Amino acid sequence: MQSVLKIVAVGALLAAFAPLILVAEQAAAPEAASAEVQLLFVQSAESIQADDKTLRLIDVAQQTIYFSDRPARLAGHMTMAEYLGEWQPDAKDSFAGNPPNASLSVYEAGQPDTTLSIVEISNPVIDGNDLVYSYKLIEGKVPSSGGATALFIDRIGAGGGVGVGFHGVGVGARGPGVR
Repeated sequence: MQSVLKIVAVGALLAAFAPLILVAEQAAAPEAASAEVQLLFVQSAESIQADDKTLRLIDVAQQTIYFSDRPARLAGHMTMAEYLGEWQPDAKDSFAGNPPNASLSVYEAGQPDTTLSIVEISNPVIDGNDLVYSYKLIEGKVPSSGGATALFIDRIGAGGGVGVGFHGVGVGARGPGVR
């Protein structure tokens, strides 16, 4: 009989606290939902030329790929004009106000692996079929020229993701690699 009374007492306590647990979970839910989607970007080019201040993505693809990790798993592409719009100083959480880090992957003839470097990019300018960035080297070595190139661009802005005007997604903290 004592065991039955203990089980009933524990059940009553759980039932009494269940509404408080539910309220706590609901209060935390908006924060969790708002931190879910953070977009990253990829640009590809036929080749690259660089000096110690500028990267020139030669024959850059006119679509920038974006994607997110779990739980949302969004993916798609944006036009070059849409991408460059994210660099406008008046755009909320724009790249202009918080330049992103990027991983630069360059194929160099005769090398067994691609050359990887981490850079902070800024001031993108279209020049014919090329996209030119100013950059600061963070890690590695940027080759002065090379073949097929991919630029993996970090999340945008202090809130991560993209600013207003791009489907309202992208909130949370900036990702790894921020220095």
